[in-house]
This record gives sequence, structure tokens and C-alpha cells, in this order.
Amino acid sequence: MSSLTLLQSLHENLSTRAQVKSVFGEPVTAGDKTIIPVAKIAYGFGAGAGTGSCGMGDARPRGEGGGGGGGVRAIPIGVFEVGPRETRFVAIQDRKKLAGTLLLGAALGLLFGRRRRRA
Repeated sequence: MSSLTLLQSLHENLSTRAQVKSVFGEPVTAGDKTIIPVAKIAYGFGAGAGTGSCGMGDARPRGEGGGGGGGVRAIPIGVFEVGPRETRFVAIQDRKKLAGTLLLGAALGLLFGRRRRRA
């Protein structure tokens, strides 16, 4: 298998699986509203191939190799809520990021507050 064929195979395989519905399912209808999940999806892949080599004084080619791999990452970012009167996007908050931002803001506030008092 050539490296180009291997890369094409990996790409086709990952791109068919890297979809929001593959990770979070189909949209859900509850009453008169439909909830559609939204995610940020990233995928990457790589492959390599080798050919034969000759030993010292040996004209017969030996060795052959190849390999490849890939990965998919899906991060939920929110949902679309579709109703009879309106459609809105509801973001999913990352609580760790929010807590880190609040702690950083408090620390900077204390630091700059002390500097003002001394001056």
C-alpha cells in the first residue's frame, strides 16, 4: 500500500466519523422545541511508508514498512434551541475556565490594590 493510498484511507475513515451526531447523537424534539447539539470537532492524521534497503555487498532489497494513525477530538460548545417563535443558541460554559478567570481577576485586583495603598 502506498503512502498516498494510506493517507486517503485514513482521511476517508476519520472524516466520516468526525461529526457532531456521531458523538452527541441526533437532534432531540421535546414538545414544540427541537434541541440541536453543537460541537467543535478537530481531527488529524499522518502516515509514513518505507522501502527496501541494501546491505553491504548485498544487491537483494530487504525490508518494507508503513504505518499511520489519527485521532478525533470533539468539544461540546452549546445547543441550538429551535421553537415555534424563536431560535436561540445556548452556550455550554466551561466551569474550570470560568473559575480560573475569576481567581486570576481576584489575584490581580489584590496585587494592584496593595500597590495603590502604598503610593
